[in-house]
Amino acid sequence: MAEFSQKRGRQRDEVLGSTVDFLLANARLVLGVGGAAVLGIATLAVKRLIDRATSPRDEDDAKGDTTCLEESWKELTLLKTTPRLQPRTPPAALSQPASLPAPLPSAPEGPSDTEPQPLPQPSSPAPLCLTFQEKLLVFERDHVTIPEAHVALAKQLAGDIALELQAYLRNKFPELPFGALVPGGPLYDGLQGGAASRVRLLVPLVLEVGLWGLVPGVDTVARDPRCWAVRRTQLEFRPRGSSPWDRFLVGGYLSSRVLLELLRKALASSVNWPAIGGLLGCLIRPSVASEELLLDVQHERLELTVAVLLAVTGADAKDRLLLAWPLEGLAGNLWLQDLYPAEAARLRALDERDAGTRRRLLRLLCGVCRGHPALGRLDRCHLTQVVLRLGEEEVDWAEAALGERFLQALESLIDSLERASLPCHFNPGVNLLSGLREEEIDDIGFALYSGLQAPECLL
Repeated sequence: MAEFSQKRGRQRDEVLGSTVDFLLANARLVLGVGGAAVLGIATLAVKRLIDRATSPRDEDDAKGDTTCLEESWKELTLLKTTPRLQPRTPPAALSQPASLPAPLPSAPEGPSDTEPQPLPQPSSPAPLCLTFQEKLLVFERDHVTIPEAHVALAKQLAGDIALELQAYLRNKFPELPFGALVPGGPLYDGLQGGAASRVRLLVPLVLEVGLWGLVPGVDTVARDPRCWAVRRTQLEFRPRGSSPWDRFLVGGYLSSRVLLELLRKALASSVNWPAIGGLLGCLIRPSVASEELLLDVQHERLELTVAVLLAVTGADAKDRLLLAWPLEGLAGNLWLQDLYPAEAARLRALDERDAGTRRRLLRLLCGVCRGHPALGRLDRCHLTQVVLRLGEEEVDWAEAALGERFLQALESLIDSLERASLPCHFNPGVNLLSGLREEEIDDIGFALYSGLQAPECLL
């Protein structure tokens, strides 16, 4: 009986072996080398399982259980690491009908010339955690850096609008000597972050030499240190009417409010913005909700706000820049001194002196505050004063210390909020926090203090 079972087992093994050899021989033709290898390993594993299930256990099998188990794990590993067949690449033109592949000619069973593909090398694992410096640089890359194409497009649109508006002013008010309109602002000085969303367009007034003088705002009834009054002089020799700007005098002073109203009406009702926008490939609309003179520009690639600023330049030896700004109360006819050009020039000079990152820090602070519900009350002017104060100190301003300088700026802001005092860098008599209510200062201070404890939450 035992001999009959052994003979029957040998016959079954011979039949199974012939079947496996037939399958493997034909699989190479159909599946290729890689597919045949997978099928062969799988068939071999199944064959071993059948052998162990049908063959009687003897002492050698009992001793070799551990060896067979290890071989099974090796076979499973081979199954996982065997290179799989790569899918076909899609045709170049999907609109064209794909032709059916020609049948492959039968090949002899000799060894294939195709070399096995190397196994993909495992990539180095990503770091589990980043330092604050690294997170800050990632935030700068994703939320602060502006694509060069957007910067170039915004400058081109601002320049074209300046030319069109200058031609309109010369035709509409030929008696008023306006100077050349000059676009500028943070976008031009490398201080704009996040998006190319705002441009300053200066409309300078050409005043006659010797007929105008400046009076500090603290010496007027407004007692405002931020402002200056433009006074008409030489009335004994050049009476009123001698200058085309005399029609905008209020109490012997050139009124910024009257000039603002004149230009506001012109921009809102007289300028043919649809035609200009069609010529420039964009949509231009004057903003009627803002007290400033703003032009909303919508292009298919970006949205831009152009702030039109009436300016008085060169009225004194120090060449101060004065803007017609919508001020309230007794200061309504005064001109606001604009310190932005001096601040931008100072930051640039400090960075060029030691290859520092002060302007990058300002962009990062603006990017963080812009999207925060409480910190959004801090504008660029507030943040510039903090960076200028820190920038004057002899500390490390290399890129590696950018995270440390960021935290130091938060500490400086908290200190200013606790004292409710943030003096202007070029005019210490001006407190830039005077326009904020006590509740707003508390909200900003709490947000900054929380951010200082966990600065990653601000990014």
